[in-house]
Amino acid sequence: MSKTYEVRTYGCQMNVHDSERLSGLLETAGYAAHESQDGEVPDLLVFNTCAVRENADNKLYGNLGHAAHLKEKNPGMQVAVGGCLAQKDKATITERAPWVDVVFGTHNVGSLPVLLERARVQEESQVEILESLEVFPSTLPTKRDSVFAAWVSISVGCNNTCTFCIVPSLRGKEKDRRPGDVLAEVEALVADGVVEVTLLGQNVNSYGVEFGDRLAFGKLLRACGEIEGLERVRFTSPHPKDFTDDVIAAMAETPNVMPQLHMPLQSGSDRVLRAMRRSYRREKFLGILDRVRAAMPEAAITTDIIVGFPGETEEDFQDTLDVVRRARFSSAFTFQYSQRPGTPAADLPDQLPKAVVQERYERLAALVEEVAWQENQWLEGRTVELLVSDHKAAGGRKDHETKRLTGRARDNRLVHFVPGGHEIRPGDVVEVVVTHAAPHHLVSDDVPVSYRRTAAGDAWEAGQGRTQVRSVGLGMPSVGAPDPLPDVDLPACAR
Repeated sequence: MSKTYEVRTYGCQMNVHDSERLSGLLETAGYAAHESQDGEVPDLLVFNTCAVRENADNKLYGNLGHAAHLKEKNPGMQVAVGGCLAQKDKATITERAPWVDVVFGTHNVGSLPVLLERARVQEESQVEILESLEVFPSTLPTKRDSVFAAWVSISVGCNNTCTFCIVPSLRGKEKDRRPGDVLAEVEALVADGVVEVTLLGQNVNSYGVEFGDRLAFGKLLRACGEIEGLERVRFTSPHPKDFTDDVIAAMAETPNVMPQLHMPLQSGSDRVLRAMRRSYRREKFLGILDRVRAAMPEAAITTDIIVGFPGETEEDFQDTLDVVRRARFSSAFTFQYSQRPGTPAADLPDQLPKAVVQERYERLAALVEEVAWQENQWLEGRTVELLVSDHKAAGGRKDHETKRLTGRARDNRLVHFVPGGHEIRPGDVVEVVVTHAAPHHLVSDDVPVSYRRTAAGDAWEAGQGRTQVRSVGLGMPSVGAPDPLPDVDLPACAR
């Protein structure tokens, strides 16, 4: 029988993407996904870690302590730790948790099967942390969580130096993929039944920095618009300092690019932004949102905000609340600042008391919810198009009593709806009228206005009961300038 595995993922979308690659690698190597029954444990437990979130290391070692008890009862079990915390702590993990079999970093995800076998044969822990990327992740096989939606990396690493962020030191400088490789992967995914892709990078709109094309990201969006069968294109995350008007034009003029933008604010105070080393100010940020909404009035804009950065005053915090009111975010990911060892901000004076940070966080969360609810209420009575989520996934089937299903609108809002008499499959498309708005979702209790079966729904139906692992043979950018994207008419770049 095949050995079984379980991958536990912490952190950002990049980690989620890496975990899909880890699952694909393991299944290619003969492992099978673990399905817990009667207290059984997997033969392999992989922790894909994050070093950004508060108490990330404490959570990891707590989980590793539990894994030690599992290994005592199951001597053949293996434990592996990868991701950003592994990249940061390196051999410290095996010093604190000697029962860990493998530690690997963000730059050598593809080494996991070999390291596991080496640990088994040599009967000792294997630690391999590379300081630079060895193989671009998209060369690796993948097991996607969804058959109809996929992540597509366009770059890895980051060239920014935000004082609160440790990511550049863990994932390295930005490396861009050749546009042709990105588009080839998207085309292969569409041929496999995917109708929605999310272009992924630490800073997607600096894409092209390696090959000297400042307009590369906008061109890439337009090129995605030429791919037949690709219905929805999203991207995350951009950086305000690099976000230019040619990208806004590409979004507005390319029908399959969704009217949705995640634009990290971090703080509404110019003084704090300066201390964070964020090279934009509040008025520039708000100006970007104004131009996006002028081009796409229906756009939903989300953000990230950090509360309690060292030295933040009540006046600074009020500036953040003011920007939230003016920006009208449809949702926001709000975080309490915590000291991250290895970041410049960790050594700044005037670290704020926990009680002050907590109180400000609660005020911010309340305002974010109030604004989001108002924005959602504006959609009551309107018709929205939904891509139906997987019923088995978290939130896919909302309520067994009402028989509601869940889908994502074009602007990425979550909508719970009743299917009526239709046999609706994940990946199919419905149009519904919003009957009720809540702060974090919308509801439609009317029969759908329309229902369309799709190739994505066919792919979901065909894939039931089968595990599919895909590999797209695309590599790192080679030396020299890449092949250009198709020529398109673009407005002048506005910085």
